[in-house]
Amino acid sequence: MNDRIDFNDENSNTSANPSFDSVLQARLNRRGLLRGGVGTVGTTMLGGLGLAACGGGSDDVAAPVPAALLGFSAVAKSLADTVIVPPGYTASVLYALGDPLTATTAAYKNDGTDTDFENRAGDHHDGMEWFGLDASGKPSSSAIERGLLAMNHEATTDEKLSSFFLHANGGTSTLPRPAAEVDKEVAIHGISVVEVKNTSGKWATLPASALNFRLTALSTNIQLNGPARGNALMVTKYSTDGTKARGTLNNCGTGKTPWGSFLTGEENWAGYFTRKAADDTARNDKSVVSLKRYGRNAAAASRHGWESAGTDEQYARWEISQGAGAASADYRNELNTFGYIVELDAYDKNKTARKRTALGRFAHESATFGTPVVGQPLAVYMGDDSRGEYIYKFLSAANWAAADATPADRVTTGDKYLDSGKLYVAKFNSDGQGDWVELSISNPLIAAYATYGFADQADVLVNARLAADAVGATKMDRPEWCSTNVANGEIYFTLTNNSNRAVASATMPPDSANPRVYTDLKNGTSAQNGNPNGHILRLKEGTAGNAAIGFSWDVYVFGAESGAASGTVNLSSLTADQDFSSPDGLVFSPSTGIMWIQTDDGAYTDVTNCMMLAALPGQVGDGSKKALSYTKADGSALNVDTYVGKAPTANTLKRFLVGAKDCEITGLCETPDGKAMFINIQHPGEGTKMADIADPAKYTSQWPSNAGYGAGKRPRSATIVITKNDGGKIGT
Repeated sequence: MNDRIDFNDENSNTSANPSFDSVLQARLNRRGLLRGGVGTVGTTMLGGLGLAACGGGSDDVAAPVPAALLGFSAVAKSLADTVIVPPGYTASVLYALGDPLTATTAAYKNDGTDTDFENRAGDHHDGMEWFGLDASGKPSSSAIERGLLAMNHEATTDEKLSSFFLHANGGTSTLPRPAAEVDKEVAIHGISVVEVKNTSGKWATLPASALNFRLTALSTNIQLNGPARGNALMVTKYSTDGTKARGTLNNCGTGKTPWGSFLTGEENWAGYFTRKAADDTARNDKSVVSLKRYGRNAAAASRHGWESAGTDEQYARWEISQGAGAASADYRNELNTFGYIVELDAYDKNKTARKRTALGRFAHESATFGTPVVGQPLAVYMGDDSRGEYIYKFLSAANWAAADATPADRVTTGDKYLDSGKLYVAKFNSDGQGDWVELSISNPLIAAYATYGFADQADVLVNARLAADAVGATKMDRPEWCSTNVANGEIYFTLTNNSNRAVASATMPPDSANPRVYTDLKNGTSAQNGNPNGHILRLKEGTAGNAAIGFSWDVYVFGAESGAASGTVNLSSLTADQDFSSPDGLVFSPSTGIMWIQTDDGAYTDVTNCMMLAALPGQVGDGSKKALSYTKADGSALNVDTYVGKAPTANTLKRFLVGAKDCEITGLCETPDGKAMFINIQHPGEGTKMADIADPAKYTSQWPSNAGYGAGKRPRSATIVITKNDGGKIGT
């Protein structure tokens, strides 16, 4: 077994916040009950792979004509080390770890000797968006043959401390880490923008394009914007006035603004930092509360040991203990400069990127906009991907203006809408309704919070988790991606899993929005407890639309094995062609209205590799109420009501793709005509042991080299492009 920590399963919410049913009394007299349930065939293995399409947001306001049915044969579950798509489709590898982004960067050898990663594709391809280019290379919202893919590079494939596939001999797994290894590992994080083009039916990257660029964890072209800009909490040795951040890190989900810029979420960044065992004593103030709430206890080891590579500032910044002098003399506040939604202009590498502090600091996945309405504020929805964390909404102070859909300066337009507004957190109630609670220093629950003394609104936003604790927000089962249904404006959230959900838990018992507690057996023997398979929740805003402070909700679908008990686990009645576990990526196609569901799973991988499904999901309230009952240790009953969407049929939910061995399926965007879809195959072969680096036969995956792409046999994260052989729209 590999010596890895799952940094995507951080667990630092130790607040006594109750969840759902015990937060608020049921209000059946105020709002009506919802109604509530889900359901598919064939398979083809292809040698070459590739894809094109990115999601999270869209600048198209008009709803598409939704697909009537899903027009493909369902792909069967698979454990093969290949990417499988339905008959009639072709997938091809397009852009993999190490691929050059300049004409002078050497081809990737994939043997651990490569360098110059600032000019190559990063690792762990994740969220992604499409930005069209016309024939002359100018921005175009309708272009379908040429464009830019802006994508996240979340992390690395690790064992112990080393990103071992990057290094010739697997790297150094003890401290201190060599600077040359650390420099590679830092550079493969962040964002890349790469030009792609379809020539005679074949998609390819353009390595010599002047539009290609990288942002990494060391990039200096990033500024802090919003209420926390210049605040004392943001002062570091790098930015003594608290206005700049150095780099972006652990980028996961994405979004696309109504004005055509790219949003990326900084997710589990905290694990990259460390602090000394005596740092709690040295600080002796409320910053200790904040650090622990964000997962950085004193003496906790960092993910890679980057701080050990030398005394230069690029290494010293990863050690965040407080020194004897002022904050401007050390990196005690460096952690506060990460954990935001970052906006950049994919078309212009010279534009300074912004970290939008008004949207709060937490483990951001994607960001999706509610449907823009002229004269009304914009709403941005977000999730915090950790066990027991929260769902958020930001409401802009500025009202949407139609002229801003095609601005002269996209990032400056972002200043208008994303630097001033209100941040809310969600409370879900047991009657199928919910409330948005403002996170404001003027909220008495926040102003008087005994656990942490908030100084001002910037403090509230930098410590959004603590502010959400203070108002009693509902603890959720790891909110990951979110996406807006282009047909009706409803918001969908993937709740990937939660091993802490338990009947006996004082702080995370089952509740209406997170109602399942059960045991899933992996390989027939390994017990996985809590909610190991996850679910997809959706909400509908009240009559005020984006500005509503109340909403209705239900669960669109519960992940489960098809053979699991229908009354307690497989609540959506999934069949073998639909069953899945741990939903993560989630994107609605602006062209077809299809919802694409991607998985990042460990619970069901004894049966199948991770997958992508297509869905036509209906609407909130199209199903029924479901009553669940649990027995507590004292023999008493714990009764939970939940609301389950209309059961899908074989034509409204089915599996479209199964990925390579040990991978996650993530990131999706498409050309505006819906005929080319791009998705990412992340960390194939991550189950490989560092000791086996010299023997490719022992790699758990050799993808994409086994699909005919690139040199060497070390597995690589990669973007693929999927097209339909008859030239039609994907999924229809």
